[in-house]
Amino acid sequence: MDRADMERIFEAYFEKYKKTEGDRTAWSAVWLESGKAGVLELNMTKCPKGTTFKIFVNKKKEAQVLGWDAYFAIMAGISARYPGLYDEKRIFEEMEFVI
Repeated sequence: MDRADMERIFEAYFEKYKKTEGDRTAWSAVWLESGKAGVLELNMTKCPKGTTFKIFVNKKKEAQVLGWDAYFAIMAGISARYPGLYDEKRIFEEMEFVI
C-alpha cells in the first residue's frame, strides 16, 4: 500500500468518524490499535492551523506533528522504538474495512 492510499483511507475514516472539539473549529478522529506489542492511538485533528496528528503509545503521548510528511517521518521512528506496534499495512487495511 502506498502513501497516497494511506492518506486517502485515513481522510475517509476521519470524515466518517470525526467529532468536534467543542467550538466546531477543530475536529478529531481516533484510531486505537491493541496488540501484544502494546496500544497505539492515532489521533487526527483538523483545525485552522492544519492537520495535526497526536500519537500515543500505551496511553503516553509520544509525539504531536503537523501534516502528512511529519506523520510518516515520526511513525518510522515509532516503528523503530516499538517493534511490532505499528503495522501500516494491517492498520490501513482495517481502517479501510470500517469505512
